Amino acid sequence: MKSLKKELASNRLTLGSWVTLADTATCEIMAKSGFDWLTVDMEHSAITLSEAQELIRVIDLSGCKPFVRIGENSPNFIKQVMDAGAHGVIVPMVNSKEDAIKAVGACKYPPSGKRGVGLARAQGYGLEFEKYKTWLDKESVVIVQIEHIDAVNNLDEILSVEGVDASIIGPYDLSASLGCPGDFDKKEVRNAIGKYLETCNKFGKSAGIHVISPDGEKVNKRIKEGFRFVAFSLDTLFLAKRIKEEFVKIKK
Repeated sequence: MKSLKKELASNRLTLGSWVTLADTATCEIMAKSGFDWLTVDMEHSAITLSEAQELIRVIDLSGCKPFVRIGENSPNFIKQVMDAGAHGVIVPMVNSKEDAIKAVGACKYPPSGKRGVGLARAQGYGLEFEKYKTWLDKESVVIVQIEHIDAVNNLDEILSVEGVDASIIGPYDLSASLGCPGDFDKKEVRNAIGKYLETCNKFGKSAGIHVISPDGEKVNKRIKEGFRFVAFSLDTLFLAKRIKEEFVKIKK
């Protein structure tokens, strides 16, 4: 299995999606559909920690990389999902250098970080701790979410933090911080995204964005713009759009 950390460091394109339903069958279907990674969303879903571990297991065993988008930049939450076997975390509302340092520190063991040591699924239930410790240093991934104009303005400092592998735009919250939630065509939003992309390129860091609509052409557009860590829609929207499209045909 290729190293996602190395793919990000080389600024190669990776494509993933969002999992918001605590259903292992749906998750397995998505994991086997060709995505490089899937993110279990624990910020805007009702998924519990126990359910997240099962989803992580399914993603991992399906040959896909499991991430978790945690609900907040909390060392305890990060420790729990990493112990459950997540290959990395996507941390919301990272608006400053201090926020980024906190996120990295919560993911890594000392001396690189401050994470407490436990023996759970990630560590082979205690039988593979040394193996996991080596893997954690070489392969674990920290993605910071840039979803506020303050984060865009502080991006130089955020991306300079050692251990930040990449970042991803949260388009809805970013537009909301500019007073126009969901209006991605607004000049201020387009300028903020342009500034974000320019700064990522300057640092040689993979620029990420979540294309909410289940529309492949919109994904292609973002790739052409230079985004390399791209989230393609989410489970519920894939399902809802497909059902709606087919019902329209039936009604006709």
